[in-house]
Amino acid sequence: MSDAITHRTEREDFQATSDPAVLASADIGQANLLSYPQLYRLWERQQWATQDLDFTQDREDWWGFPEDERYQRMYGLSSFFIGEQRVADELGPIMRAAPDEEMRIFLCTQIADEARHVEFFNRFYEEVGVLDSGSLPDRLTETSDHLSPNFHVLFDEMLHSRVDRLGANPDDLETLVEAITLYHMVIEGMLALTGQHFIISYNEENGTLPGFVEGFNNVARDEHRHVAFGARFLRDMAERDGRYRDAIQRTLVECGPAADGVLAPPWYEEGMEVFGVSLEETRAFAMKALERRLKVIGLAPVA
Repeated sequence: MSDAITHRTEREDFQATSDPAVLASADIGQANLLSYPQLYRLWERQQWATQDLDFTQDREDWWGFPEDERYQRMYGLSSFFIGEQRVADELGPIMRAAPDEEMRIFLCTQIADEARHVEFFNRFYEEVGVLDSGSLPDRLTETSDHLSPNFHVLFDEMLHSRVDRLGANPDDLETLVEAITLYHMVIEGMLALTGQHFIISYNEENGTLPGFVEGFNNVARDEHRHVAFGARFLRDMAERDGRYRDAIQRTLVECGPAADGVLAPPWYEEGMEVFGVSLEETRAFAMKALERRLKVIGLAPVA
């Protein structure tokens, strides 16, 4: 593990989130998870603005990459751009279904964060010239063509169906537990944060896309805070009733194949490295993060 990677995960602002994945103590199931009001106050302290980022050097770097590298980079970012938009849309019913006002207040901050993440990618794509499209809706449509089929399974089938159920019946706590397991533990915790980790590290080590790296670090910090909420919520629910523990584990088993499929791009070939790491290293990182979180929630790792 490079010094740059270690330095980022050990940064005070990342550690402050209490996401078990960045805490070595989580290996033995110990983490001082923040309360919902503490997570809200941390959100107030960790503000940033997309308009403050400078993508001038990023544009020069991007158009200096070989065409095939630009394609691979664009593909690697597509699921993030669309994913931020998808989860922003899905959070409303999840927020309304949360059984406690302090939970709902924090989830309102996450909706604002996800909207800011969409704008971050939109600005980067626009100012760097990643796509031909000239507006946010058109960029989202063009970017959608580069998504893995497993992405659609996770977002448009598994998550969306549960969010629809919550919209119709916001008192269905078991479905809420399933939705937050999918959203916070898998989509954000395993997939998004793993991809961010290696994409940021690759650009840091190669000295490329400095504006993007600055913004993506902020996005990652936001998402560690979101996942910390998910860990707190799922631990509280698992302690409340055994059926919620079962719901967490059942959901993780159900979504496992699709989640693993998202980690491997369609053009992946055995032995290939993506953003400087092998698929095995990517999987190991994602599973280690999940294992730490599950231990803190009080559950055994999923086989």
